[in-house]
Amino acid sequence: MTGKVAIVTGAGSGIGRASAIALLKAGWNVGLAGRRKDALEETVAKAGSTEGKALPVPTDVADAASVKALFDAVKGAFGRVDMVFNNAGMNAPGIPLEELSVEQWKAVVDVNLTGSFLCLAEAFRVMKDQSPRGGRIINNGSISAHAPRPNSIPYTATKHAITGLTKSGSLDGRKYDIAVCQLDIGNAETEMAARMARGVMQANGEIAVEPLMDVQHVANAVVHMASLPLDANVQFMTVMATKMPFVGRG
Repeated sequence: MTGKVAIVTGAGSGIGRASAIALLKAGWNVGLAGRRKDALEETVAKAGSTEGKALPVPTDVADAASVKALFDAVKGAFGRVDMVFNNAGMNAPGIPLEELSVEQWKAVVDVNLTGSFLCLAEAFRVMKDQSPRGGRIINNGSISAHAPRPNSIPYTATKHAITGLTKSGSLDGRKYDIAVCQLDIGNAETEMAARMARGVMQANGEIAVEPLMDVQHVANAVVHMASLPLDANVQFMTVMATKMPFVGRG
């Protein structure tokens, strides 16, 4: 994939970091987006020798001007954008929904849903006008795009909405040779998922330890989806710890 250009949001940690490193090692040029410059630079350092292929760009995905600046920076450095991994996300405290503040609700919606839309829209603007035309957008959906956990209404609502974003984007992207797809991830071992190993609430109210999988499996899936020609698309993929609660969850 030498010369191909990707943008990964949430690249300063977890799934975003692993995916950005995997893409760099696969020969991609990568714009790394995230709130903290030091975390993005740490991701680049962990990738090893990148020969000028990595561009850290501090970004607030919930801010339209910041997202535009991200795409302008990557296009300015590498000439185009071939793939976007819409990965940045956050959660709210695991408390009863009636106790959540409006501010807590809006914070999750702003990052998980509005941020994904802003990156999708900016990708469309760039990809439809470049030559060769087109590109691919991979949205991070999550198992929560299918089935909720207890006390997770903001996160679950936004992840269900990501599926709608993916379907609409996939349809609207056809005329521009833009493929939009979704990767639903379950219990990848990251800082965010570490609590699973300590035990988390199940649908019946019990606390149970859940199995985790190596985050590298997610990164490998991103690289595979990104490497396909634009006339082929993995519309939806689920990669999960085999024995985690999902099939039959609840």
